[in-house]
Amino acid sequence: MLNIFTLANGRLFQEEIESLEELSRFQPIWVDLESPTLEEKRWIKQYYGLSIPEDVMDEDIEESARFYEEDNGELHIRSDFLIADDEEPRTVRVAFILNLVNDNLKSKGVLFSIHDEDVPVFRLLRMRARRAPGLIEDAKEVLLKLFDADAEYSADTLEGIYIDLEKVSTKVLSGDVTDVMAGEVLGAIARHEDLSGRIRRNVMDTRRAVSFMMRSKMLNSEQFEEARQILRDIDSLDSHTAFLFDKINFLMDATVGFININQNKIIKIFSVASVALLPPTLIASVYGMNFKLMPELDWALGYPYALALMAASAVVPMWYFRRRGWLK
Repeated sequence: MLNIFTLANGRLFQEEIESLEELSRFQPIWVDLESPTLEEKRWIKQYYGLSIPEDVMDEDIEESARFYEEDNGELHIRSDFLIADDEEPRTVRVAFILNLVNDNLKSKGVLFSIHDEDVPVFRLLRMRARRAPGLIEDAKEVLLKLFDADAEYSADTLEGIYIDLEKVSTKVLSGDVTDVMAGEVLGAIARHEDLSGRIRRNVMDTRRAVSFMMRSKMLNSEQFEEARQILRDIDSLDSHTAFLFDKINFLMDATVGFININQNKIIKIFSVASVALLPPTLIASVYGMNFKLMPELDWALGYPYALALMAASAVVPMWYFRRRGWLK
């Protein structure tokens, strides 16, 4: 899918391109390619003179090669963006190519973005740019606003984790934690821990990308200050993620502690039962020995007497354990 974004009256407008002729009618500041086909890559090559590298979306690319500048002035940035899906949270690799001077269009600055699936941050920026005139002025501003929206998206996701963990805390600290509930709580905690880790990795990657833009000296004074503000916002997220990890570890330990308590209760039942049944077992073993004169032969009440004695020998230990509070 090939989408281009143009500026008109300070607003960002989106156009979906389905042919090379349509592409030649616009002067965009942002060209977005989602799962581009070979034909769409050919249009970009033919009209903009930009060759998209074959390894642009490779995940195993060296970290040092994710941010670099070509001899012709093109800036290449590969950054990961978070998708906080409830079922499968993940990060999506997005490759940015910033062409600051485009001779074909005779205009300054075109941002190309290539990715395999739709990114929530991109939708957020498109919505804001349509509603807020003057939010974006050039291609560099688009890239900065994307990283700004990425930091805000991470903050919103952290807030959602806060809310979910409060619900988990209510269940755990209620004191009545069954094994089924403990399994659900551990599953929720594991998902939140995984999402928190992805957020931390995502903001680290965003910090590196913004720092690269600042070091490349491509930003004007206002954009440079905006980049510094983005870095300050990202730094503020570090303390929140650290707190969330501590809270997750506490809830994990508390839940495991309740599981151990439930298991100890079961073990205590078997321990009490085994001790209480020792006297009846002793009586039964003695009664079952081969005496010369068996009680049932000389005494008609031999069996009832033995059974009553066995029951009494089992009740007395249970009464004692209950009095000491060991059965609670």
